[in-house]
Amino acid sequence: MFNIPPAMLIANVFVLIIAFTIHEFAHAWTANFFGDDTPRLNGRLTLNPLAHLDVMGSLMLIIAGFGWAKPVPIDPYTLRRRSSSALMWVSFSGPLSNLALAFIGAMLFHTGLFTPSFPHGLLPTPSQILTQFVFINIVLALFNLLPIPPLDGDEIAVHFFPYSWTQWMDRYIRPYGPVILLVLIFVLPMIGINILQWLIFIPSQNLFRLLVL
Repeated sequence: MFNIPPAMLIANVFVLIIAFTIHEFAHAWTANFFGDDTPRLNGRLTLNPLAHLDVMGSLMLIIAGFGWAKPVPIDPYTLRRRSSSALMWVSFSGPLSNLALAFIGAMLFHTGLFTPSFPHGLLPTPSQILTQFVFINIVLALFNLLPIPPLDGDEIAVHFFPYSWTQWMDRYIRPYGPVILLVLIFVLPMIGINILQWLIFIPSQNLFRLLVL
């Protein structure tokens, strides 16, 4: 996991600065659009990466392929007063922004100026950075759509599923969300059960090929 080529590390740093910043800004902008000024008052309605990046989350993305940024503070009650679907759109805007970035990056390959190639060696080429940019944004989008708190997919699922789903999540999943994620990311792969490989990486590879090739 930790034997990563220097070129991959450099590419990941570049990617996370853009991907995390746009992801969190999308949350902040959407909340502000629906009348919640909490993100703006907390300095999150900005494209300044320093306002969004979390040190540990950034390191985890660089090293392990998974990470996180600082959550954007919102007021759910203000959002719900504006629209019953506002909280869902605020949550969905993050993964949607990553999919948009992946799509834009993929379109650059179709200009013929870049050739898909994952980073290796000491320094990444522009094509390798773009490859990693597209792939990581796809991974971030699909990962955040998992209905496990504190991921965005939790609030998205709540909007579409019946109230009994919320009750079940409140009782059995939400109190242990971060622990469940750690088990999925680190513990299960150590014993040969890689659920995220099936749910995230294989679909990401397929979507990458669909967009780029």
